[in-house]
This record gives sequence, structure tokens and C-alpha cells, in this order.
Amino acid sequence: MMAGGPEGAPLPAGQFAARGFVRFGLGRFRHKALPADLPLNLRIGGDVANPLLLGEQFAALPRHSQVSDFHCVTTWSLRSLHWSGVRFADFYHGVIVPQARPAEGAGFVVFRGVDGYRSALPLADLLADDVLLADRLDGAPLGVDHGAPLRLIAPAHYGYKNVKHLGAIEFWTNRRAYRFPYPYPSFMDHPRARVACEERARLLPNWLLRRVYRLFVPKEIR
Repeated sequence: MMAGGPEGAPLPAGQFAARGFVRFGLGRFRHKALPADLPLNLRIGGDVANPLLLGEQFAALPRHSQVSDFHCVTTWSLRSLHWSGVRFADFYHGVIVPQARPAEGAGFVVFRGVDGYRSALPLADLLADDVLLADRLDGAPLGVDHGAPLRLIAPAHYGYKNVKHLGAIEFWTNRRAYRFPYPYPSFMDHPRARVACEERARLLPNWLLRRVYRLFVPKEIR
């Protein structure tokens, strides 16, 4: 089980402690209506020899539980959330490599939500021990507010990389099939978005991004 931030330890640079964990995301997706009983139909594609469609068989994969922190790029954080699901590294080595057979060099991974949101991370970052394909939070199945039926949890990366309502995972040799969701500018999407490095976005200074992003934090979180 992976640990969240030590009790009393300072938060990462520019972050404050949130009052609660409410549904949050880019405005176009934040209030998009999705059914509470959304089934899991996970497409695996990209530069792979054998595209896959995974559903109920996902439940048979080896499970892992962890406690980890969640850091939103808009400057709020929650400590010690209890997640459960399948480690991405186990999923990659146990399912993707032998069954989908990605092309050599397919190290650019795109995650697509059924709500239309998408983001991407390098495969090398996703193979960290604490990266999870999560279907449970605090011992209960994920609700639609937090990403049901399946979401990415990558604690070392800002929350906008942690795609909710996963419908597809694609493995590409380059970025040709990916663009940050329209109409949001591409500078908002850092290639890695590591919290420890404060990689909030590209081009703009962090002192400015902190001020701008904090304007969008809802009062329920403040």
C-alpha cells in the first residue's frame, strides 16, 4: 500500500488543503451528464498489433489498494485518499504487452474518457508503482462524480492528467493522434505535469498560473 503525504508535512509548492472532494474539471466536462450505471467498455488501441475491448474481465485482474494524495492544478490538494483497482504496470505487462502487442517505441499513452475529455502521459511515468486504474474510492465503487466506472490515478501528476470515465487507452509511437480537448489552448497541457516540479502548464510562469487557476476553484473546495 502506497502512503499519502505524511501527517503535518507541507503541501507541494502552490497548493492548499481542500475542504472536500467534489466533482471538478474543465468547464466543458464538469457538469456533463453521464449515467450512474455506466458500463466498463475499455478500448485498447493506437499503434498496437491487436486492438482489444475489455469489459467484465477487468474485474479478474490482480487488485491493489493504496493511500495517496490528489493535487489539482488549480492549487487545491486532498491528502490520503483510499483508492483500489489495478496497477497500471500490472495491466501493461499482463494484458497490453502479451495481448495488444504495442509497436516498438509506443511510449506515448493517450487516455480518453467517455465524456470526451482526454489527456496523455509518457509510458515511463505510468509504470510507477503508484499509478492505478481505479474503480473504488474509500471502499466503495466509484461514483459518477469521481470517474465511474474506471479512472486513472497518477498521484505524482496534477489531477487533469488523471482522466475520469475511461473509455479508451491508446499506445502511440508519437503524438500524431492527440490534441488537448477543444477549445482549451494546448499550453494548458504540460507533457508530464509533475507535481513535485510544479509543471502546471507550458510557457507561462507558475506565479501567474497559480493566481489565474485559483480563480476557478469552487467555494465547496475552498
